[in-house]
Amino acid sequence: MTNQELQSLKNKYDIIGNDPALNRALEVAVAVAPTDITVLVTGESGVGKENIPRIIHQNSPRRRGKYFAINCGAIPEGTIDSELFGHEKGSFTGAHEMRRGYFEEADGGTIFLDEIGELPMASQAKLLRVLQSGEFIRVGSSKVLKTDVRVIAATNVNLFHAVSKGKFREDLYYRLNAVNIIMPSLRERPGDINLLFRKFASDFSARYGFSKVSLTEDASILLRKYRWPGNIRQLKNVAETISALESGRMSPGSDKCVIDVDVLARYIPREEPNLLPAAPSHQESPESSAEREAIIRSIFQLKQDVEYLKDIVTKAGLTRSSAPAIAPPESSQMSVHQEAPKDVYEYDDPEDQEYDVQEPEDMSIKTSNMELIAKVLEKHGGNRKAAAAELGISERTLYRKIKNLK
Repeated sequence: MTNQELQSLKNKYDIIGNDPALNRALEVAVAVAPTDITVLVTGESGVGKENIPRIIHQNSPRRRGKYFAINCGAIPEGTIDSELFGHEKGSFTGAHEMRRGYFEEADGGTIFLDEIGELPMASQAKLLRVLQSGEFIRVGSSKVLKTDVRVIAATNVNLFHAVSKGKFREDLYYRLNAVNIIMPSLRERPGDINLLFRKFASDFSARYGFSKVSLTEDASILLRKYRWPGNIRQLKNVAETISALESGRMSPGSDKCVIDVDVLARYIPREEPNLLPAAPSHQESPESSAEREAIIRSIFQLKQDVEYLKDIVTKAGLTRSSAPAIAPPESSQMSVHQEAPKDVYEYDDPEDQEYDVQEPEDMSIKTSNMELIAKVLEKHGGNRKAAAAELGISERTLYRKIKNLK
């Protein structure tokens, strides 16, 4: 689109701003309008997502058809199927006559489903069927009906995250997300904040005959620095409130009301860190999110494996065994020329387990072990039980080490 065409589009739909991200969203909307491809509009609450489906519908071959904007979060769960797909007379209490739903009424037109993430799971399955085949069934009926409707959805939540939590159907997510148009938040387009404020203040003064409000340079800086968690909707409320309450403060020799930083600060809500939206970021791609989920699953599985091995080791040390894990040699001579005592109960010691693959032992380590064992035995006057206790090993392990270190 040329700059002139883009500005003409903004004027037609009363869109204020020159931010590149905003311009890109409008250009994509116009580009996909001639097709029937499904569009998902994402962005925070109050950024003006409702403008995109209107632009798409008015620039599409369906512009002569009906256009319905439906807020899925505002319809009770028990009646949403009736609202979308209609119902037969007597299908439920209060159904005194047959009613055509939005999908039936909008045949040949466009339906905008706002807050699509609030749609119940059962209704999601029915919506998926409409998107795939154009078929639906009224509540209380068994007759399959057909409709030709273009669906545009919008959400202010991360639908892919909702899919991972089991709150949104994965197949419906990919069906809706054929084209994703991202509307930037107000804090991502700070250059447009003062333009919007002037527009809202000017419209308010013209509507009610109040004096025009303008900001000093310091006040304009404060306006841009604020994060605007409520986005354009919040900025409009602030501009209109200031215009209504401060319009009597006329500047000398002027019909304008000049607001300085001290006055503006009284109308800027105090920031609460726990209520602030997250720092601006692009929507997480399915690939990166899938990798993150895989890593989390791997860590969780590793933790389970570690707990399982710890449990085995604990049981091996505390449970009486009928036979040692590794059978001792048929005959062995202790380095101290004394036969190991035969205990009634024998306990498996993790240090006592031997493996088929053994690496050559470093001679300095072997020498150090021999010296340590000799010193401990000498300390306890040859009492192997006391020596083993100080070394932190069983008597049986001590006997084996004495033999191996010989």
